[in-house]
Amino acid sequence: MNNIDISMLRLMVESAAANLKNNRKAVDDLNVFPVPDGDTGTNMSLTFSGAAEMTLLEEYDTAGKLLAKLASASLRNARGNSGVILSQFFAGTAKGFEGVDQADPEALGHALQMGVQQAYTSVMTPTEGTILTVFRESAEYAKSHLADDSTLQDFLALTIEEAERSLDRTK
Repeated sequence: MNNIDISMLRLMVESAAANLKNNRKAVDDLNVFPVPDGDTGTNMSLTFSGAAEMTLLEEYDTAGKLLAKLASASLRNARGNSGVILSQFFAGTAKGFEGVDQADPEALGHALQMGVQQAYTSVMTPTEGTILTVFRESAEYAKSHLADDSTLQDFLALTIEEAERSLDRTK
């Protein structure tokens, strides 16, 4: 499959919520800006899990509508600054998916860049070396390395690999 359709997106949301919940302690331990408050992973997990639960109760006819609901539910469930930033990333990504039934790697790259833009504009003083940097660098890297024959798996692998490298550079 080289496109994200509704059923795949639903599985991605469900899997991401479980993954974040299972790894929230590791994310708590990463947080050092502006102070090492140790609750970033917990806040992000509570934000996303609650939003995913609300979102997955309904049926949608487009990926854009599912992501718009996830963004709205994320903002309502936002815990801490990290939860608000995460909700704004989803809001921008949802805008990039408006009217999209299935997203290929190029459409996904565009949507992620819109998510990055909205996340940055939602913060009064964006600071590099934070989740904003990881969002931006991974989206830019993956989009810039797309080839005409790139598959969805290629794109996601590039995004994840660069997100991990970006995270390592923030430490």
